[in-house]
Amino acid sequence: MTKRGLNWTGWTVLAIAALAWECAARLYPPVQLYIPPLTQVLASLLRVIAGGEIGGHFLTTVTRFLAGYLIASVLAVTLGVVLGYFPFAYSLAHTLIEFLRPMPSVAIIPVAILLLGLTDAMVVAVTVYASVWPALVNTIDGVRNIDPVLVQTGRTFGLGRARVLWKSVLPAASPQIVTGLRISLAIALILVTTAEMIAASKGLGFFVLDEERSLRNDRMYAGIILVSLLGYLLNRLFLAAADKALRWRRGIAAQRAF
Repeated sequence: MTKRGLNWTGWTVLAIAALAWECAARLYPPVQLYIPPLTQVLASLLRVIAGGEIGGHFLTTVTRFLAGYLIASVLAVTLGVVLGYFPFAYSLAHTLIEFLRPMPSVAIIPVAILLLGLTDAMVVAVTVYASVWPALVNTIDGVRNIDPVLVQTGRTFGLGRARVLWKSVLPAASPQIVTGLRISLAIALILVTTAEMIAASKGLGFFVLDEERSLRNDRMYAGIILVSLLGYLLNRLFLAAADKALRWRRGIAAQRAF
């Protein structure tokens, strides 16, 4: 939902895609071995939810996701503000960040297993490593690229570094920080489910892979759809929270427009 209501065009496209899935599976029976009809998948999803088979996996994934994402967000914003505000700190860390950031996040999973074993801490650590970078880079850029006049004005009025940072820098950089946090949100969920597939015995990622190995494809797709629904819900909740948090900026923009 938005202020203008539902995005009917987007939901129509989704409905057409769902209908195409159902028709293709029904019209070409050999396809059903690999891609069951959507109605069958949805029926399986309802069964595993009603039977409580997937509830524990769902809660495990959500718990791991929240732990990893929240830790990564705090680290990224805190470190990003420091590196963006203090040029010397940025010069010290820039090369290391640019060296580590492009590394495929899944490549760190064996290292995490070696250090932490097959534990929840391993999944959370991998999630933190993967999701910290977008928020960190966006925070650094947001702080570094604000209008210098804002900082100079604050200092002209006798504000110290801390108050300039709190009153001028962070509000000006907040849209870019929020953008980085939103990107990190999706990456965190991706890495949680990926780590669960590779090295976990519980969670939605494990459920999906275990059903695939057991040749229960309808239940496998049910798990995938549940992960997608979780990602969609998390994104909508984030956008709603960000909309409220940044509402003051729209008020300022509206005032300037007049």
